[in-house]
Amino acid sequence: MRPAPPAPADKPIKLSKKGPAKVFNTVPTKEKIVFVTIDDGAEKDPKFVEMARELRVPFSMFLMNDAAKTNYAYFKPLQALGNHVQNHTLTHPVMRSLGPEAQKQQICGDQSILVRQYTTKPYLFRPPYGMYNMATQEAAASCGIHGIALWRESMQIHDMQYDDAGKKLHPGDIILAHFRGPKELKGSTMTQMFAALLKHITKQGYTVARLEDYVRPPA
Repeated sequence: MRPAPPAPADKPIKLSKKGPAKVFNTVPTKEKIVFVTIDDGAEKDPKFVEMARELRVPFSMFLMNDAAKTNYAYFKPLQALGNHVQNHTLTHPVMRSLGPEAQKQQICGDQSILVRQYTTKPYLFRPPYGMYNMATQEAAASCGIHGIALWRESMQIHDMQYDDAGKKLHPGDIILAHFRGPKELKGSTMTQMFAALLKHITKQGYTVARLEDYVRPPA
C-alpha cells in the first residue's frame, strides 16, 4: 500500500469545547484516502501485532472496557506504533436507551480507565451500534470528549458493507472494523480480515491515513 500524503497543517475537522460533541462519519478531503477504525478489543491475536508492525498501516482503536480488560497490555504495542486509543464505553450498551447520567457513566468510566492504562486522553468517542442522541453528545462533552466518530463502511469478514448505493469508497470515508477472531469471523483470523480490508481499499485506488492527523482537538 502506498504511503498516505502528508497530514494537513490545517486539520479539516476542528473540535470545540463549546456545546455538545461534534458528530462526523467522513473527513473533508479531496485526497484518495480513507481512515480505518477498529472497535471493542475482544480478540487479541499476537499475529495481528506482528502484521501491524510490518505494514505500518495506521488505524484508530475504539476500546470498550469489558472487551479490553482481559489484557490491556495487548494494545500497548499497537499504540506504540502511533495508533491512537479512543473511547467506546464500558459495556457496549445502546446509548440512546440510557438516561443522561447513565450515558455519562459509560463514557466517563471508560475514559478514566483508558487514561490510566494508556497514559493518553481520548478525544473521540464511538457510540455502540452507531446509535446516539443529544444526551450522548452532551455526555461525551462532559467527559472531555468533543468528537463522535461514526463510519460510512464496515468490514465483515471478507466483504465490505457500504452506505453508498454504488458500493464504493469516497475520499475521507471512515471505515469500521472490529478486533474479532475465528469464532466471530466464521473461521477467519483477525489478520485475514485485515488483509481483506486493505485489499478492498487498494483495489479502489485508495490508501489509509491516520484519522487523528485530520482532527484538531480543542486547545
